[in-house]
Amino acid sequence: MLNCIFENEHIQIPRHLPFYAVGDFISSPHLACIGFSHSTILDPHGKYNLKWRFDRRTITFEIEVETRGYIGFGLSPNGAMASSDIVIGGVADGTPYLQDYFADANRKVHRDVQQNYRLQYGRENSTHTVLAFSRHLLTCDTSDKDITESTVRVIWAYHSEDVGPSGPMYHGVNRGRKSMRLLDPGSKANVSSEMDFFNLQNINVPVPFKDTTYWCQIFKIQEVQKKHHIIRIEPLIQRGHENLVHHILLYQCDSTLNESELKAGHECYHPNMPDSFLTCETIVFAWAIGGEGFTYPPHVGLSIGTSIDPVYVLMEVHYDNPAFQQGVVDSSGLRLFYTPELRQYDAGVIETGVWVSLYHMLPPGMQEYISEGHCTRECLQESLGQEMPSGVRVFAVLMHAHLAGRAIRTRHFRGQEELQPLSHDEEFDFNFQEFQLLKDERLLLPGDNLITECKYTTKDRQNMTWGGLTTRDEMCLSYLLYYPRVNLARCESLPEIIGQLKFIGVKEIQVPVTTWPFMIKSPKKYSSLSFTEAMDKYRWSKNRGKSFNEMVLQLPMNVRCSKWGQDEWSIQGTIVSPPEVKSEVKPPSTMCRSASEPHSGVVLLFTMCLTYSIVQTCLSL
Repeated sequence: MLNCIFENEHIQIPRHLPFYAVGDFISSPHLACIGFSHSTILDPHGKYNLKWRFDRRTITFEIEVETRGYIGFGLSPNGAMASSDIVIGGVADGTPYLQDYFADANRKVHRDVQQNYRLQYGRENSTHTVLAFSRHLLTCDTSDKDITESTVRVIWAYHSEDVGPSGPMYHGVNRGRKSMRLLDPGSKANVSSEMDFFNLQNINVPVPFKDTTYWCQIFKIQEVQKKHHIIRIEPLIQRGHENLVHHILLYQCDSTLNESELKAGHECYHPNMPDSFLTCETIVFAWAIGGEGFTYPPHVGLSIGTSIDPVYVLMEVHYDNPAFQQGVVDSSGLRLFYTPELRQYDAGVIETGVWVSLYHMLPPGMQEYISEGHCTRECLQESLGQEMPSGVRVFAVLMHAHLAGRAIRTRHFRGQEELQPLSHDEEFDFNFQEFQLLKDERLLLPGDNLITECKYTTKDRQNMTWGGLTTRDEMCLSYLLYYPRVNLARCESLPEIIGQLKFIGVKEIQVPVTTWPFMIKSPKKYSSLSFTEAMDKYRWSKNRGKSFNEMVLQLPMNVRCSKWGQDEWSIQGTIVSPPEVKSEVKPPSTMCRSASEPHSGVVLLFTMCLTYSIVQTCLSL
């Protein structure tokens, strides 16, 4: 055993391999030998293993790789080598080494003048190399990438040879990338291997020869004789289909369905789909690509077995097949762990954001375009005011957009004052979407309002991008997990269409409306065009797109406020104006030493900023 000291506590770790201490290792305040709260495998063959832990200032990594050569690890702005923050190290002739590098825009690797990664220890045996190192979350080094609560695109590589005098040799195929949240508080699988579970799983679904398919099938929930709680849900993605299955949603269906409805699946949103699909309206759970399992907090569970709980659920699987693969058969689904040991509260899900519709539109050629979906104070006042006047507590959020999405945040307002955002991701990755467990639960009161704000880029698109179901269409949604459960399924909005049409000069539409999308009557240049065709015909420019965006954010909006099933709150369908906001919470600002001063890698933050949770407590030099 190896004795270590961490924050004045004596600990021990096994000493399986030769161990090499570096510097004042035993007294280091960021010692990595205490164990790690997070871990993942980065490569498909299990050869590159990453562990890490973090506090308010620093993050410590331990990497174990099946190689006796160098190990590369980096943080990338987009998953590629260019402009990445990189560290390379290994153990050569019994001595560990580590160097801080960065890659320029042309992917050329340079040694960083500021060596902000600190080697903690290194060891190797006849097959594997282990390296541990740490750094500050924010270093004030322009060649480093800040580590925040947003998505991080980790890149990795390794080689059979150590770094030589001329630098690291090219790694070849031993490389990859993975998106993750390094500062996620996490929801680890704290379930017994003997815990009961049931699967909701498609069997041999023929994926159609087209880019986007929504496949639906109704399942019966596991029968129980008394109330139980589901406490963990895991994806069951068929091996090799990780990029094909984009998301899975569970909806609660009418409990009086005939069990003959369970036999066959069908495409969702299809004219010939079974009528029973229309009874499945209330979202129970959501999983999206890149996400792992979700474990409910110890005081909350998803209830089954009571009269208001799901008996039948519809599982909607979104298949994303842009390469038009043929002959693909899929058997993916979900695994749900359940227990008779009840938690204190029943969990619920609220879908918030922009109601999915063609009225949600993004002009082409825009470096940045912002959409806002409102969970209005009117909806929350009516629903929570009747169901739970003391409010509900949100404990996790899944933010959802498609390929044009670049950043999302779920903003929270009380009166005209903005509180800290419920969640945010300034580096949204379409291929990595999962529930974010909140560091601190958030009370949502009657009369509060939420705005799901999505930032997009359409700079490489020639035509309008529409709100819709395919991954080339767009969405802007936040799914809130909360307790105690109330009768509120959706709290969304949609910008009014007339103002959007007036922007491009539409004067009159054809009435009565007999087709969808509806047709334009005047002016002549748009006559007999659908409104989507008219929008595409308009000569968009960056300045016009910016003006359109500013106008849309001020338009009156249609309130969507629905209960479980197909019932609605009375506020549904009313037109309201966007709320006036007195103040806006901004991302944290930092003050760094000038380039001419010594640099310690520590960031000074203003107390007044009171921003996202990772920097709510100021750091001192």
